[in-house]
Amino acid sequence: MTPRQRFIEALERRPLKGRVPHFELVFFLTMEAFGKVHPSHRSYHQWDQMTEKEKGLHRADMAELYIATAEKYEHSAIFLHPNPYRLDETIRMLELIREKSGDKYFTMIHGDTTFGIPDGAGMYDFACRLADEPEKVKEEAGRAVDEALKKAEVLAGRGLLDGFALCSDYCFNSGPFLSPAAFSEFITPFLARLIKGYRDMGFYTIKHTDGNIMPILEQLVQANPHALHSLDPQGGVDIAEVKRLVGDRVCLIGNVNCGLLQTGTDEEVIQSASYALKNGMPGGGYIFSTSNCIYTGMSLERYELMLDVWRREGNCL
Repeated sequence: MTPRQRFIEALERRPLKGRVPHFELVFFLTMEAFGKVHPSHRSYHQWDQMTEKEKGLHRADMAELYIATAEKYEHSAIFLHPNPYRLDETIRMLELIREKSGDKYFTMIHGDTTFGIPDGAGMYDFACRLADEPEKVKEEAGRAVDEALKKAEVLAGRGLLDGFALCSDYCFNSGPFLSPAAFSEFITPFLARLIKGYRDMGFYTIKHTDGNIMPILEQLVQANPHALHSLDPQGGVDIAEVKRLVGDRVCLIGNVNCGLLQTGTDEEVIQSASYALKNGMPGGGYIFSTSNCIYTGMSLERYELMLDVWRREGNCL
């Protein structure tokens, strides 16, 4: 099977033989690995002033970098971060990736519209709005879902995109930013409708949130994503417990402590990677990754150490 096919098998929780799939939401260390700036870190303020030839060179370079990352680090999926962030450019980039790599890799883009944790400047106002004008907040959430599904319809059936990563963060290390009751009112119905809309079009969905998801775990699973990411150990999320509770209903992705990749010892990194594999792999429905991404400031050697563990211990019988 191709990496894409194995990724889909894992999302559908089918048992796999051989090494479990691996990917990262983002691999930002492209300068160190390839001598090229990551697409998300490039400034395109003058994009509309470029000639079509210059735009084409940028698109080709970015597409090749995504593919090179997947090839070098054995990712089964490419999470595209379009830059510029426009639907027409997203389609062109997806076309290039398919043209250059065929159906080898699972392709996804960001697709979440649900409310995530507001920044410090907006938290107070958002909390007041939930209390003072809850119906208006829900109307906004519904409109955002509608708009996202309209965009998805443009992509559906083209054979370019396999799914969406839903990257609204809901949780601090201490727990969700809303109480479970408020979450069930302002987030879950809209998340479920968004996921159903994507599923009905044939797309796969991966719900990402950092932090302690345990108080809302059941709600997240009931929204019916194909997978949950990141299973954050820094938020006290134990993949063994999540596997026991919901592993028969949703694919699990992550749980390798990205904080330890930056500040821990080599032994701690090895232990975290081994623990995630040992407890995520049994019965299928697991994709190996960090608990966030390979972010700027992380040591590339630490990521490669994590991959060494995966190559040794990530093989299903």
